[in-house]
Amino acid sequence: MPIATPEVYAEMLDRAKAGGFAYPAINVTSSQTLNAALRGFAEAESDGIIQVSTGGAEFLSGTTIKDMVTGSVALAEYARVVAAKYPVTVALHTDHCPKDKLDGFMRPLVEISRERVARGEEPLFQSHMWDGSAVPLEENLEIAAELIEKCAAARVVMEMEIGVVGGEEDGVAHEINEKLYTTAADAIATAEAVGLGERGRYLLAATFGNVHGVYKPGAVKLRPSVLKELQDAVGAKFGQDKPFDLVFHGGSGSLLEEIHEAISYGVVKMNIDTDTQYAFTRPVADHMFRNYDGVLKVDGEVGNKKAYDPRAYGKSAEAGMASRIAQACQDLKSAGTKLP
Repeated sequence: MPIATPEVYAEMLDRAKAGGFAYPAINVTSSQTLNAALRGFAEAESDGIIQVSTGGAEFLSGTTIKDMVTGSVALAEYARVVAAKYPVTVALHTDHCPKDKLDGFMRPLVEISRERVARGEEPLFQSHMWDGSAVPLEENLEIAAELIEKCAAARVVMEMEIGVVGGEEDGVAHEINEKLYTTAADAIATAEAVGLGERGRYLLAATFGNVHGVYKPGAVKLRPSVLKELQDAVGAKFGQDKPFDLVFHGGSGSLLEEIHEAISYGVVKMNIDTDTQYAFTRPVADHMFRNYDGVLKVDGEVGNKKAYDPRAYGKSAEAGMASRIAQACQDLKSAGTKLP
């Protein structure tokens, strides 16, 4: 069962929270980066989450087509075939979907899953993210309440964000300011608007200083204790311990102790993109520099077909990315926890 069913995905999330670990959620943009993710999880003996962003979905459909739904469906169908050969279980997820892309990305994908479920099949993806961080909280929660109902009908988990992740991803940029820290009042309003699981399961990306992309130490101050404050405030009001299943966005450059502290407060999923992009590209750059006269037809020579065959550097790229994912599994304590 390499692609998780809704029941298995729920079990994965429950096991992570109870066991004090989190799953790496790896952004992919191609069949090759998908294969690298599967390999990395398998090498670490960890289950995991594979996800695609709006930009990644456009890219997957072809650079002249740029259709997010087509790219997403193609990735999911390909994943079902190749993942069957790996001894780990993965869930498929779509990443940040802002308001202006709901009708071209998340909503049609949820509808595809609803139609599949109506036919007695499994949903196409296991979870989808609504990113309402750019709109007022009231509007964010109104849309979340509408979407969680649709997700529940499609047997998929919704992810939502309150607060703002700074930096830039897929052309969406946010400033680094006080909005990077979610408040207890925001968390309580979220629980009141979308419930705590009774209306449909969801993951919550609450912010505690997170920034997308690469930044130098000291540029951003992460405060994982914010997550404890949110869990405690909502838990006290509704009588639950750690009521939220939390997501860690913008984690590149984070200290290991910050990651572990966040996990201890209920983080079950951590998005990883920038680090794996570099891990994939670095071996390619090394290959090109070392074999420049093979990959280029210099001074009228013919080059070296074995050097410019995409498989030559593609194998190194896959290995590099897989190694970084295996390290992420170690860092998030999911290594060796795969479902039996």
